[in-house]
Amino acid sequence: MTASRLSTAAQTDCKPSAVDEHHLGRMTLGDRRLEREVLELFLRQTAIMLDRIVGAEPPLAAAAAHTLKGSARGIGAWRVARAAELLEQAAAGDGEAARASDGSRALNDAIAELRAASLEAGAAIANRLMVLLAEFGREP
Repeated sequence: MTASRLSTAAQTDCKPSAVDEHHLGRMTLGDRRLEREVLELFLRQTAIMLDRIVGAEPPLAAAAAHTLKGSARGIGAWRVARAAELLEQAAAGDGEAARASDGSRALNDAIAELRAASLEAGAAIANRLMVLLAEFGREP
C-alpha cells in the first residue's frame, strides 16, 4: 500500500460515524438480528418523535426530545442525542420563556439541528441495514 493510500485509509478510519457501531454492538451483545431490529425501531421512533416535536408546545417538545435522546444514546447516535438534549433544554423551563422571541429562535434552531442529525443517522442506519440484510441473505 502506498503512503497516500495509507493516509487516505487513516483519514477514513478517523471520520466519526453517525452511529457508533462499536457501542451498538455492545448494546446488542453482538447479535446482528437484534441490531437490525433496534435500528429499525429507532428509525420509526425518530419519525414519530420529530412529528410530535414540530409545532408542539414546549413541554411536549421537551418530553419527545428526552425520549429521543435516550434512544439515540442507546444505539450510539451521538449527534442525534446531543441535538435532542439541546432541544430539550431549549424547550424546558417555563413555557412563556420558550415561546418568547429568543426562546422561539433557539427552539427552531434546535429542531433544525435535530432534523439534520436525524437525517444523517437515518442514512447511516439505512446503509447499515443493507449490509445486515445482505449478511442474512448469505446465511444457510
